[in-house]
Amino acid sequence: MLNIEDWGLIDYHDAWERQRYLQGRIQVGAANSTLVFCQHPSVITVGKDGSRDNILLPQSQWNERGIEVVHVNRGGDVTLHNPGQLIGYTLFRLSDFREDLHWFLREIEECIIETIAEFGLEGSRLDGFTGVWLEHCRKICAIGIHCARWVTAHGFALNVTNDLREFSYIIPCGIHDKEVTSVESERMRKSLPPVSLHEVQTVCAQRFIQHFV
Repeated sequence: MLNIEDWGLIDYHDAWERQRYLQGRIQVGAANSTLVFCQHPSVITVGKDGSRDNILLPQSQWNERGIEVVHVNRGGDVTLHNPGQLIGYTLFRLSDFREDLHWFLREIEECIIETIAEFGLEGSRLDGFTGVWLEHCRKICAIGIHCARWVTAHGFALNVTNDLREFSYIIPCGIHDKEVTSVESERMRKSLPPVSLHEVQTVCAQRFIQHFV
């Protein structure tokens, strides 16, 4: 069984604490696998494989912009979260599905690819990189997880209607030669009408249920 929760717009530290609590409950069998949707105020996170060298914004300007830099235990490098980006925290007991992290990452990618296809966008994978891309050069979704006792935490960040200008503060995922894009930006390229984050979230939830229930 897969539970789905919506935490709305929530401070990153508060969400991380709630994740750790829920992960612990799932590990001892007190809760089911849970997909959490939320958004965060602007924050830069650095994964366990990351480097602060990939943060371009001088530290003196972090406070001016109200942006915190947080080191976290997920895989991956540097990324940025801000309002309008759909965060999906995948707190899944893999023993109920398949004890294979590579398989799990590919399943998350597939759920995102199928989600954005509903909005006229053709997503794809890029060899050697985790996440979802358009035309192999514009990243629309970053993915990074942590796993303990076969229960995962963290998850994906799908750019929907968020301000992409803030990504100029970092080298996203430490990749120098690729762009960052969003559902909104790509639909504008195609002269398609705007969609809301809620619409994208609804479809995304359906895709995860199809893959994991």
